Amino acid sequence: MPHRTERVSEALREELTELIGYELSDPRISSAIVTGVEVSPDKRHALVRIGVAEGSDAQQALAALEHAGPFLRHQLAIRLELFRIPELHFEADVATELGGRMDHLLKRIKKGRPRE
Repeated sequence: MPHRTERVSEALREELTELIGYELSDPRISSAIVTGVEVSPDKRHALVRIGVAEGSDAQQALAALEHAGPFLRHQLAIRLELFRIPELHFEADVATELGGRMDHLLKRIKKGRPRE
């Protein structure tokens, strides 16, 4: 993956993590975390991998995120200085379980941003 594409992927991952964790109030995505973002070489599409805690319905979380896609894309356009904001496509990350969620929360606490 070229360096620019990696930087765009990382910027999208960071912003989507913030948006999904703190801006969206849909209870179906309360346990969803962004585990990775892959941007296509032409930067028109981004595959966003989502992990959910055990016991949560991944399909409902993905449906809620697809519904929130235009809002997320608009917020990304405001926050990032990119020529083109890619179309967001969401996919469940089957490798992520509750342990990944705990690691994420511990990182958030270390940064001083625990979830309410």
